[in-house]
Amino acid sequence: MNLIKYTSLLLSVFVLSMSGYAQEEQAEEKQEGHTNQNKFRQLYDEFATPNVYRTASGAPGHQYYQNTADYVMDITLDDENTRLYGEETITYTNNSPDALEYLWVMLDQNIRAKDSPAKERNSSEFAPVTPAGNFVNSHMKADFDGGFNIKKVHRNGEAIPYTINYTMMRVDLAEPLMPGESFDFSIEWDYLINNHTINGGRSGYEYFEEDDNRAYVIAQFFPRMAVYNDKEGWQNYQFWGSGEFALPFGNYDVKITVPEDHILDATGKLQNRDQVFSKVMLDRFEKAKTSYDEPVVIVTEEEAIANEKMNATKTKTWEFKANMVRDFGFATSRKFIWDMMAVKVGDKDVMAVSLYPKEGNPLWEDWSTRAVASTLETYSNFTFQYPYHKAISVHARSQGMEYPMICWNYGRPDENGFISDRVKFGMMSVIIHEVGHNFFPMIVNSDERQWGWMDEGLNTFMQYLSEQEFAKKYPEILQGNNQVYEKYPSRRGEPSKIVNYMKGNQDFISPIMTNPEQVYQLGNNAYGKPATALNILRETVMGEELFDYSFKKFAQRWMFKHPTPEDFFRTMEDASAVELDWYWRGWFYTTDYVDIGIEDVKNYFITSNPTVEGKALLARYGIDDPANDPRTKDAVYLLTADSESFEASMKEGDPLENAPKLREYLMDNFTQQEIDEMKHPKHIYEITFNKPGGLVMPIIIEFHYADDTSEIIEYPVQVWRKNDSEVKKAIFSEKEIVKMIVDPKEETADIDTSNNVWPRENKASEFDAFKEGK
Repeated sequence: MNLIKYTSLLLSVFVLSMSGYAQEEQAEEKQEGHTNQNKFRQLYDEFATPNVYRTASGAPGHQYYQNTADYVMDITLDDENTRLYGEETITYTNNSPDALEYLWVMLDQNIRAKDSPAKERNSSEFAPVTPAGNFVNSHMKADFDGGFNIKKVHRNGEAIPYTINYTMMRVDLAEPLMPGESFDFSIEWDYLINNHTINGGRSGYEYFEEDDNRAYVIAQFFPRMAVYNDKEGWQNYQFWGSGEFALPFGNYDVKITVPEDHILDATGKLQNRDQVFSKVMLDRFEKAKTSYDEPVVIVTEEEAIANEKMNATKTKTWEFKANMVRDFGFATSRKFIWDMMAVKVGDKDVMAVSLYPKEGNPLWEDWSTRAVASTLETYSNFTFQYPYHKAISVHARSQGMEYPMICWNYGRPDENGFISDRVKFGMMSVIIHEVGHNFFPMIVNSDERQWGWMDEGLNTFMQYLSEQEFAKKYPEILQGNNQVYEKYPSRRGEPSKIVNYMKGNQDFISPIMTNPEQVYQLGNNAYGKPATALNILRETVMGEELFDYSFKKFAQRWMFKHPTPEDFFRTMEDASAVELDWYWRGWFYTTDYVDIGIEDVKNYFITSNPTVEGKALLARYGIDDPANDPRTKDAVYLLTADSESFEASMKEGDPLENAPKLREYLMDNFTQQEIDEMKHPKHIYEITFNKPGGLVMPIIIEFHYADDTSEIIEYPVQVWRKNDSEVKKAIFSEKEIVKMIVDPKEETADIDTSNNVWPRENKASEFDAFKEGK
């Protein structure tokens, strides 16, 4: 045992021997009882009981089930009147153990119906000064009527009764759909397509006045089956705009008829490429299938400009089939440039694809498809091999939205062709983010309507990792207009990026575990904070190896299934043997924040002589003569420089010189060789850490020594387990400590770093800096 450990043990034993007296005194005072509010208490009260469908380990249970919905659709785009017509036949299979008396179908387009209650879901007021454009958009525009016109619901021509409740439609069955049975029925509908640059929305069209053309990005365009599961039964929470979608998996066979001169791509594998591609396009496509380094242009910018002028009156039908997808989307326009390249993902080739008008160039031709390819590689490395045959990025103004195999993304040069750093990195980031959604939630199929963070937060975390990998692969992107970036300037993910939100007004902050319709700041709540929480968990709490294994295990357990938050929390612990109830509770179930500081630092000296302070303490326990009391025969005493018993000589030499009793104890119990091998610390400190913030976190502290060396020590989060307000740490050091910094690398999102440094740094106020001319 070295001297440091011995001294610490001796002091600890003495304190423990006195604790019985203190407990007896406290027992005389009667106190109110209390429930367990410890930050480390188990999450059993928050978690549902495991069952045959979902296990305590976070894996699907042996009786896990999910229902499926297969679609056969014929879709027609009326470009002149901006209207979409559709007929679909749905085959719904009940794999649950329950008899279903009715089916619920989602009608998300009804959020844009003229009388939609979603338009009045928020409070509104008049501002004394309002820009004219804002006033017109808010108060003078005519209501757009873009809801579904349901023309017919039938089975083999025979009408089926149904009831529409806002964005949900109940289809009434003549007799219950029993376990293991399927039911097929058909719906005919149409709706007026919205201009998403004017009326908003996750899909629609952008109108280009200069060439009288539109670029369509179409989704939520058909009545879709809702999810029935073991957690909620039917997930028929209405669509209000913020919470996205909960959808079953199924197979799709979709025919889309559009003007003959349109270029179109969609979810699924194109079935009639020979009919819709020209010979030149086919040759270019074959070349793209073996091009791994740069995109091959299938439709050039010159060809797209020529297409803009055609305005064909004939139509063309494109047919797609997709298996095991949860949704379907497509994009079409005569303005589209089209490029593709192959990317090796695991043991298979996947096509990375981009569609964009000339207005997106040169930014899009340079970087869109490369961003798609890099994203597929990084996500696959961290989760599972991308299972589909392609991933498409479509350029659409002010859009960022995802569907299986296809997504729309913003970002274009200004009217003078200038590309700012913000536009460039914004475009790359949104592509990475939306392509990444193929993994979360298109494959790991969480309920976005209830838990927005499960797709947005997990995906934003993965986006952060992918952005950094993208910059490593293409370091030239770090060259900005006026600076060279050290690394990719990710908007979210790094701890420092969430600090302002977490220290904000608590009246406008919600826990992550809140329905997205009920939060004030959806971007921070569902995207930024969970992404940061996972980044800190990976880098600081668990370590990359344990985190990456557990995260991949969750993704692989739940690919093509419907996980809940509990399944994620449980799997991360199950696969790592890291107890994280404290972390989930603090970061996900509360709005607590991190604020850990250094409250006090005492520099102690050691002596064998009873000190004034020591005598006062011992007298409380009936020890009036500590020098002769057998209980304190071998005691050593610690004191600070302001103690009445302090002597200047105590600053010199080592503890053996200042504490003869300690030296005698060592001589009696250790050999001279053992004593020589012991460390003889010259400096003894007691650090008091406080925690004004609610979140418990590991204490990471950097010590700077008088000899200009430094080191970082991390105390585990469990140091707070018995007192989450204050922790003391005794430090025995051979070198003098001249400075201490808590969280020196800003790893924990500490909202107030002014209390992180000792000695305190007196920073000039903004007014003082102004006076100094700084």
